[in-house]
Amino acid sequence: MVGASSLQPRMISSFVGDRLVQSRQPLSQLFNYNPGCKHVSMQSSRTFSGLTNLLFNRRCNLEEVPNSKRKRLRPGKISPRRLVPNHIQRPPYVKTRMAPGIASGHEVHDLKGIECMRASGRLAAQVLNYAGTLVKPGITTDEIDQAVHQMIIDNGAYPSPLGYGGFPKSVCTSVNECICHGIPDSCPLEDGDIINIDVTVYLNGYHGDTSATFFCGDVDEEASNLVKVTKECLDKAISICAPGVEFKKIGKTIHDHADKFRYGVVRQFVGHGVGRVFHADPVVLHFRNNGGGCMVLNQTFTIEPMLTIGSINPVMWDDNWTVITADGSLSAQFEHTILITEHGAEILTHCED
Repeated sequence: MVGASSLQPRMISSFVGDRLVQSRQPLSQLFNYNPGCKHVSMQSSRTFSGLTNLLFNRRCNLEEVPNSKRKRLRPGKISPRRLVPNHIQRPPYVKTRMAPGIASGHEVHDLKGIECMRASGRLAAQVLNYAGTLVKPGITTDEIDQAVHQMIIDNGAYPSPLGYGGFPKSVCTSVNECICHGIPDSCPLEDGDIINIDVTVYLNGYHGDTSATFFCGDVDEEASNLVKVTKECLDKAISICAPGVEFKKIGKTIHDHADKFRYGVVRQFVGHGVGRVFHADPVVLHFRNNGGGCMVLNQTFTIEPMLTIGSINPVMWDDNWTVITADGSLSAQFEHTILITEHGAEILTHCED
């Protein structure tokens, strides 16, 4: 993801046009709008600025979403960056403040690495589960960030988003029409909102990455159904994973299920390898595609479909992070980190009751 003004590398693995972001290419050369297409294509950053508003339309001036009583999402105040004790191990990118993009090479682990991945995944799941219990009308997303930050460092881990390419907070909180990468701020949640909370922890040199969409108070049927189907898409995609399975089957599985309910599948944001590196090969597409590659034993990666009720086109706010749907329609996301085993896939970020 690229900021509209600074063109700095951003947090997520990104699918661009018909090609993937390769580790040899700097993410500072990323998006451009291709007229007539519903997605972005690779382009030199020097030609991007003049076309920013075509793809990333800045924030819309409408106060309410058409055919809905729900108000448009608005940015609030962002509190100062939270501190992390010096004894906690930091990912390499924190020192540089540069997002490294997608690293080449798949994350395939030995027995020690698998146990480390299980530990980081377990903690991420516990943190996400706790964050979900905080969701209620009146709480601010900054208060959720504070609680998440504290729980992560109390467990001797580092909140992976903090400082990734300059991201200012320890968790992503994406409310209603926000597709992803919402920055926690002073705005309180309202009754009927939905919110995706995206947690990644860096524990003993390994990242565990997960997210879920939660209900705030009484959510209407439209929002409830979207969240339900998005979770089903993730579950169905995980169920087909095993050694030798083609990655493109993930996208087909998700897209086929979303189509049954006429939901859109966002294309610009993808799953990714995760482990010692935050974002690595493989790039996991959530829509029908002809991509190559097969899953291998002891490999770890995320699947994180994002579905919308309406437009799948992204609009980026001036903060160069928050991405919302172009028409203000609701978006939902779920994510797990999985390990490919002899018998299928083990969910590393499953929270045991």
